[in-house]
Order: sequence, then structure tokens, then C-alpha cells
Amino acid sequence: MENSATMIGPKGLIKRHEFVRVIIQSLHSLGYRKSASFLESESGISYKSVDFKLLESQIPEGNWNICLDTLNGIKELVDETRASALFLVFKQFMLECMSCGNDSLALTVLRKQVPALLLGRENIRNLAYSLLNLKEKDLSNLDENSIFELRKRLLADLEKLLPPPSVLPERRLEHLVETAVTAQIDSCMYHNSQEAVSLYEDHCCTREQIPIETIQILTDHENEVWFVQFSNNGEYLASSSSDCTAIIWKVPEDGRLTFKHTLRSHQNPVSFVAWSPDDGKLLTCGNVEVLKLWDVETGTCKHTFGDHGFIVSSCAWFPDSKRFVCGSSDPEKGICMWDCDGNEIKAWRGTRMPKVLDLAVTPDGEHLISVFSDKDIRIFNLVTSAERVISEEHPITSLSVSTDGKFFIVNLNSEEIHMWDVAGKWKKALTYMGHKQRKYVIRSCFGGLNNSFIASGSESSQVYIWNWRNPKPIEVLSGHLMTVNCVSWNPRRHQMLASASDDHTIRIWGPSQSKNIQHEKLI
Repeated sequence: MENSATMIGPKGLIKRHEFVRVIIQSLHSLGYRKSASFLESESGISYKSVDFKLLESQIPEGNWNICLDTLNGIKELVDETRASALFLVFKQFMLECMSCGNDSLALTVLRKQVPALLLGRENIRNLAYSLLNLKEKDLSNLDENSIFELRKRLLADLEKLLPPPSVLPERRLEHLVETAVTAQIDSCMYHNSQEAVSLYEDHCCTREQIPIETIQILTDHENEVWFVQFSNNGEYLASSSSDCTAIIWKVPEDGRLTFKHTLRSHQNPVSFVAWSPDDGKLLTCGNVEVLKLWDVETGTCKHTFGDHGFIVSSCAWFPDSKRFVCGSSDPEKGICMWDCDGNEIKAWRGTRMPKVLDLAVTPDGEHLISVFSDKDIRIFNLVTSAERVISEEHPITSLSVSTDGKFFIVNLNSEEIHMWDVAGKWKKALTYMGHKQRKYVIRSCFGGLNNSFIASGSESSQVYIWNWRNPKPIEVLSGHLMTVNCVSWNPRRHQMLASASDDHTIRIWGPSQSKNIQHEKLI
């Protein structure tokens, strides 16, 4: 018999007996039953405990009293688990009594034997309720095969209920390996690939997994480029500029962007764009000007919202692509919800709705998040009307929500980016530092596989990239000549990033094509 105290592994942390047990269980679950039996025979270790083997022999035979003794004899069980296990056994026993017409025996056990086993009032009440339900059902069709199948199901339920070491959790070895792989992925600062992780070596990605090299420069704008955003399907990029235009770019399979449309209608610089969730429509916000709706395929303006006195600061779509909200820096305008035909559906105005600097709607359409009065963030639940406010110490310039709708980030002019959770469970924000921001509106974004990265522009004319677990940037990308105002990470191509700059250009970033590339990196 294997010595259960023997330890293995480089650090002597693993009990050999337990290790062999989970291997045998894994062989069984993978279908290698002969190999599992051979290992059990050679090691003298069974992956099923003595107690559970007893139950496997007692329950199919209907030896209920002995089965109860076995459950009561398992020392590792806490009272609650023991009561739940006994409840399942008594329920099966009473069902079988009722099926053969022995109602009086079932009732006697319920009155006399069950209370003595300390099942608890709730379990006894449930057993009585089950007895009444069974009495109303026709159990005459329960033949021997049906009873046997019900007993097998009882064993399966007990196997899920009983704790280690009596029973091993299902697929224990796979769970342990997945936990180790997940820990390695989480500790990898550059992990950005959907390819399966190999078990043959410790996992560690190189910096070539993320966009760090300029692969294309777009020069069609004639003045400062203030905003860029990839479409939700990753097939388009929209940009807006102080040259009073917005441009839609196509992202082909080869990843080299091509011009699609120039959107000309605004009289003032275009400060913001927003893709509809179905990517068929695009909203553009003029600086201290109206809001316009465009057809992406044709490049035509479908509607103009507001008048020249309506100051739009930001806009965001609802998931149905039929409604959107826009915020105004004019306190009297507040936040408006419109449909695509220009009908105002709802509005939030008044003293409780001061000037709105930026806003977003979570992808599920449940939360409206807005930045108001420079330093405050309001998270409003559109379903329950519940709201909470987060107050920052420094002015906020922009807001961005993760694609899963669970988190959002805000840029502060104190040269920090703060991440908060939408649900409100965090008491303190995660903080990211290193970029330069004092005077201008700088926008950041989530990106990469599972929103694992944060990217931001900077007044230093560089692009900064953080892994969300690390407050310091893992990469600083140089190339622009002036302030980088905005960045956007392609939601479908996890290795493509766009940046917009006051130098009139948009840079498209991708993985390094050369290991000899000169780069600046912060540790």
C-alpha cells in the first residue's frame, strides 16, 4: 500500500498518494479505463475512497440502513453536508416505498427515524412535502430498471455532494492544470494571442505580440486629428479632425487601410465620432456645433440633430443601433436620448445634471456613464434608475468603457488614468501612470485579447501601453511629432492600434517585423 505521507515534486509540496489519485481519475474521465485500472493495481491506490466504494455497493442493492451508517461514519463531513446526503437517501427510500404501495412505512420513517438523524427542520419539511407530491403521482410504472436508474442518479448526486477526500472533485487534474496555465497567462505582460498555450514549457510571450511598430501612416487630414475609433467589427476606422471633416477608412484582410469616404458637412472642427453597434451608421460631433448621422456604406448625411446653439460634447449608442444619447457642455441641455429620425425620446436636465464632458453606454445597454462638473462620474442604471457618483480629485478629460461592459477608464489631467468597475465593488481605482497630460484632452482605450491592455495618447507625442495589471507602461511608442490626442485598439484584430495626432497624421501600429527595431521601453 502506498505511503500516504510521501511527498514529491521539486519543492516537496505534493502528496504522492493524492497525485496518483487524481491521475487515475483523469485517466477514467479521458476514457483510458484499462490504464487507470492498471495504475490502481500497480500503485495500490484507488481514486475512489473506501467509504464511497461502500456506497457504490449498498445503494444499487437498496441496503438503506447500512448506507445510512456509512454516511454517518464519514468523519470529514460537516453537519450541513451530512444532512443533505441523508436527505437524498431518504427521498429515494420513500419514493421506492410509495412505488410498491408501502405508504405506511414511508410515513413511519419520516415520523420516527428521520428526526433522530438531525437532518434539520428544513430538510424534514422538504421530505414531508416530497411525500405528499409522490402520493399524488402514479408510481406504478416504476419497474426494476427505473428504480435502478434512480439509484444510479442518487450515487451521482452524492459524488457531487461529498467533499474530498471521500470524493475527488470532478476532473480535478484538468482543473489544476488549467489553474496553473491561467496563472502563467495572467503573469505574462504581453499575452495577446488566442492560440492554445503549450504544456511543454512555461508560458511567456514576447513584446512582438502587441502593436509596437508603425506599419502605416495616413496623411489625408489637413489639420490636427482629434479622434479615431475602429468599428465594432474591426473592418473600418473613423477619424475626425480640426479640418472640419471626418474620414472613414476600410481595413482589408491584409491590414493595410484604404480610404473609403470623407464626410463633409460640419462648419467647425469635428471632435468626436461614434459607431452604431451594427456598424451601419456613424455619428459625428462638431466642436460647439450640431450632431450629424451618416450612412457608412454611402457616406451620405442622413440627419442633423440640434441647432447651432446646441453644444454637443459626446455621444453614445444603445445596443439596438436605433437610439443614442448625447451630452452637452451646456448645463441647460443635459443629456438627450434620440432616435435616428431626430425624435427626442428622453432627456435628463436640470440642476442635478450640470455640464456633461463625456459619456458612454455599456454594451448591454444597462448603464449610462457620464463625466460631469469636471471631476465627477455618474453611473446610472437605466433599468432600475439606481445611480452612484464617483468623485475624482483632479479634472477628467475623457471616458472609455471596456468591450465587455465591466470596467471603464478615465483620463485625468494629473497625468493618471484610473480604472473603475461598473458594478461598484471596488473601493479604490486601479491607477496607470507614465504618460504626459496637463493641458489637453487625451483619450485612452482598452484593447487586446480580453481587454488585457490599456493604451493612451500623450502630450509627449508618444503612445503608451499598459498591461492592466501593471501601473507602469510596458511600451512607449515613438513616431508622432506632436501631441497624440486619441488612440483606438481594433476590437477584432488584437495586434492593430491606431493613434491620432496634432501632427495631422494617423499612425497604424502592428507587431514588430524586425527584432532589431529601436524602441523605448519602461521597466
